[in-house]
Amino acid sequence: MEWLQNNYIEVLGAVAGLIYLYLEIKQNIWLWPLGIITSAFYIYVFFASKFYADMGLQVYYLVISFYGWWHWLYGSKDIQMEELPITRTSAKQWIYISLITIVLFGVMVFILKKYTDSPVPIGDAFVTAWSITGTWMLAQKLIEHWWVWVVVNLISLGLFIWKDLYPTSILFFFYFTLAVYGYYQWKKEMDKERVASDKQQVL
Repeated sequence: MEWLQNNYIEVLGAVAGLIYLYLEIKQNIWLWPLGIITSAFYIYVFFASKFYADMGLQVYYLVISFYGWWHWLYGSKDIQMEELPITRTSAKQWIYISLITIVLFGVMVFILKKYTDSPVPIGDAFVTAWSITGTWMLAQKLIEHWWVWVVVNLISLGLFIWKDLYPTSILFFFYFTLAVYGYYQWKKEMDKERVASDKQQVL
């Protein structure tokens, strides 16, 4: 009971994060407001644990959640589609995403090493850089964002176990395993959307 009293914010953040993941798999737009709540919890958790890049990432999540919420509602270019469709990441997008991630990684490693007492600057920066671009990919409904999360969540799992953040470690274990499931669920939906679109064109 004492442990729960001392770590209740982390536990609440982990529970909210699991619900967020479920909504993400279901493409439920309410994932975005819940993401705002989850980020608020984890800003505190990561600050207390000296994961400064991850803390900054949660601030980014707050901002991108508002953008993702709006983009899922109004970002479809096809006026016949009520929702933003799932698409694949183009080669051009991958080039931009990779370059931006490398730059973010380099900047964050420098800042963490020079200006903070982060115990794992490289791991923290790697996870944060790819999480930034991965969340942008989610906002665009690019299906490959799931594979970005597979890598990010696996590395994060190891970092959080090492830092004794056990509720968060459990959360990221589920994140890791369900990211694979999420990809195949989105792929099924993408195939359905393509078939429906082909039928519309025939009619």
